[in-house]
Amino acid sequence: MLDTVPADLETALRAALPAAAFPELGAQYLEEPRGRYAGTGGLLVAPGATEEVATVLRLANTHRVGVIPYSGGTGLVGGQIAPEGAPPVILSLQRMTAIRAVHPSENVLVAEAGAILAEVQAAAEGVGRLFPLSLASEGSARVGGVLATNAGGVNVLRYGNARDLCLGVEAVMANGEIWHGLTRLRKNNMGYDLRNLLIGAEGTLGVITAAALRLFPRPSQHGVAMLQVATPEAALELLNLAGEVAGDAISAFELIGGMGLRFLAETMPDLRLPFADAPDWCVLIDLAGASGFDPEGALETLYTRAAEAGLVTDGIIAQSEGQVAELWAVRETIPEANRRIGSVSSHDISVPLSQIPEFITEATAALNAMGRYRINCFGHVGDGNLHYNVFPMPGETRADHEADRPAIKRCVHDIVHAMGGSVSAEHGIGRLKVEDLERYGDPVKLAAMRAIKDALDPNGILNPGAVLRQRG
Repeated sequence: MLDTVPADLETALRAALPAAAFPELGAQYLEEPRGRYAGTGGLLVAPGATEEVATVLRLANTHRVGVIPYSGGTGLVGGQIAPEGAPPVILSLQRMTAIRAVHPSENVLVAEAGAILAEVQAAAEGVGRLFPLSLASEGSARVGGVLATNAGGVNVLRYGNARDLCLGVEAVMANGEIWHGLTRLRKNNMGYDLRNLLIGAEGTLGVITAAALRLFPRPSQHGVAMLQVATPEAALELLNLAGEVAGDAISAFELIGGMGLRFLAETMPDLRLPFADAPDWCVLIDLAGASGFDPEGALETLYTRAAEAGLVTDGIIAQSEGQVAELWAVRETIPEANRRIGSVSSHDISVPLSQIPEFITEATAALNAMGRYRINCFGHVGDGNLHYNVFPMPGETRADHEADRPAIKRCVHDIVHAMGGSVSAEHGIGRLKVEDLERYGDPVKLAAMRAIKDALDPNGILNPGAVLRQRG
């Protein structure tokens, strides 16, 4: 039988909350996508309203029992799992899924934290608007989780991270008090910005229960192309040229390495790939605009000018919505191919745009000096975020190189840090990168973070061990 929280806390919670708030603790609550962490147990509680979340935190704080906020479970840094310590309360927002309000004239949608990201996108579409946050996991990721991790995705270049798409939040603090910060205002300078403090804090400072999200006019014209480039340097030059041709119509600009295409062919042979032979590098460009904008024409102009400049060697411009979907499926399925291959070490990093080619060259050379690996480099090159992942050679598994993982991660992260980059671009710190934050983080910032944590969560119950190391 799994370990659970102290009996007196469980008794108090069951007396205060309805039976529906206590679903069965399934295996998904004790696992995470990469299999790096496993939970040891706990009590799963799924409140149905903000007041019930407040009750859970108030009682947990009184009993000094840790609370692990659980959203969609798609996080990749172990923030949703408690692999050690006393069994926690696992706080799921799965029953708080309501779209509370939609204000098309304001371009605002108010959703509870348990709402699935794809459902928010659909609700926006239903009123002719766009909620642009788009992730490979959008069919299971929830609003609370994407805000808690300040998720990025493919449209950051144009619309920004989750932080930029949120006007206000409702949240419950560690002591059970409710902060009613669900404002729909664009301008609000009433003191410290607690919204931005909670966004990206990974549930360590408070539990977001609802959010006012920004919507945008839905583009009526849409075009996608996948173009072959010889080098990452050429990809950056192509990005600059695309800006000249299409301006702010660029919604996404994704770099895809040839290894990613080969992984797709190896693990998903039925997936239609754009090129018969995988090029070393290609980019996926997505343009969207209002009525009167001609995305196909802009892409054709871009291709012609890029070819004349020697930046592209081949390409495909989608001629239908079906082809648009096919090209995007290639990019969006790479993470699943990676999962099936099994990475030795995965790195969610960002560096200044101009240093992307230098980083790729230097990191690849350093890893080649350490051993024989396959490297799949891809990501949101338009905003400097790369997923630089290291895999075993054919016939080997990641288990064969488990002892190599710390050295590989240290090698990659040292290079990123030396270039003024970040070792956590969009996935967060969780538990996986606590040591990295301590190693690479500015000491003044770390001291301020610890002071904020102590002030807002003096008993240390909120997601203990995530982001900041748990005190003994």
